[in-house]
Amino acid sequence: MTTTAVFGCTGAVGSHILTTLLGDSIFGPIKTISRRLPKQESPKLEATQETDTSKWSGMIAALNPKPTVIFNAVGTTRAQAGSLAEQWKIDHDLCVENIKAAKQAGVKTYLYISGGGTRGLLSRYVPYSQMKIGVEDAIREAGFEHGIVLRPGMIIGNREQPKSIFLETFIGNLHRISLALQDMIGNWSFPHGRFGVRGRKG
Repeated sequence: MTTTAVFGCTGAVGSHILTTLLGDSIFGPIKTISRRLPKQESPKLEATQETDTSKWSGMIAALNPKPTVIFNAVGTTRAQAGSLAEQWKIDHDLCVENIKAAKQAGVKTYLYISGGGTRGLLSRYVPYSQMKIGVEDAIREAGFEHGIVLRPGMIIGNREQPKSIFLETFIGNLHRISLALQDMIGNWSFPHGRFGVRGRKG
């Protein structure tokens, strides 16, 4: 079985990735490191709670057995972080440190949940895009055997902490007008959790 680690396991996409992994016999044991413990329970789940995210990268090398696959669905908003600088520390710096530590630990496959439109025409002027681009570039430069980046649109689905209640509700109800229009703007979280796992399985 494949040993896997998941970061961002309590978020909209990360929680679905974890659920999918727990239900697939190919994967196990499954390790998580997060600020909050995941709600899922399973004999093959080894969850570690660490509120100090600066310690996460150093914890990868200590995982036993070491994971061969890492899923990274870490992400926050400026409002949740408190400022753009604090958001950058999580969405960029934390993820880049995670990538470097994963490479040093011998991880073979690294899958990252990025954002749709990250490399659009105006990306150089959008801090959020710059964060995601920096992480994507770090994955490429690390030279994993398999470096996978998923770029969903706005994520629709249940969250422990909604990022934008009005906007998510509005986009979530667009299917009443046009499902195609909804798909152009936003994506439900659970398919991306499953697609992420399928991407690793090939």
